[in-house]
Amino acid sequence: MTAAPGTTLGPMRRAVLRAAAGWALARAVAPWGAAVGLVAAAPGAHAGAQIEEPLSDAVRHALRAAVEQLDPPEPVLTSAEERVHYVRWLADGSWRLRRRKPEARAREDFLQTVWYESRRAGLDTALVLGLIEVESGFRRWAISRAGARGYMQVMPFWTRLIGDGDPDKLFHLQTNLRYGCVILRHYLDRERGDLFMALGRYNGSRGQAAYPNAVLAARRRWADLGHGAAPRA
Repeated sequence: MTAAPGTTLGPMRRAVLRAAAGWALARAVAPWGAAVGLVAAAPGAHAGAQIEEPLSDAVRHALRAAVEQLDPPEPVLTSAEERVHYVRWLADGSWRLRRRKPEARAREDFLQTVWYESRRAGLDTALVLGLIEVESGFRRWAISRAGARGYMQVMPFWTRLIGDGDPDKLFHLQTNLRYGCVILRHYLDRERGDLFMALGRYNGSRGQAAYPNAVLAARRRWADLGHGAAPRA
């Protein structure tokens, strides 16, 4: 996916930062240990583990191609209306994440990457945000008991199957979201569009209701981003 000719996020970045500055609470600096250390999945979270399954050569090659070439996550915005919606979505999301991610630039980078990677994979942005909330509580360094890593709790075996074999890269923002979105898209295709079953497969609990229901409930909480009036501090 390439950016539309003439599309630039420079002015939008400045607009979002100005809007967020008027809403956000005073920024706190995260402790150094929390910034760089691995953390266990949140108590009560539904983080599970994808199950390694045989892949045909064609599927493996297609998935490998999908996770390669990490272009800068700049959204394709083809109309003034779409650009306005994106600015509102970004500012609204930044406000809602302010306690989980105190630094405005970190929130913006995270949300911009969610927008880009979800749409690249043909997924709803609210669905991806809901899945991240349930899987990792929006923590970049989260690691589950099963070894799943990062925001979208991707199992390391995926880097061996369709990547370069380096599981540490799953803690990189765009790499983690690229893998997570590609994997969820793959499961949706395998389940012929059945989101309930695809979510269960993503979590390693196919056919059980707890995890899909949790993600779908979280999705509803993120579905109105950019559609309402800007919140006030």
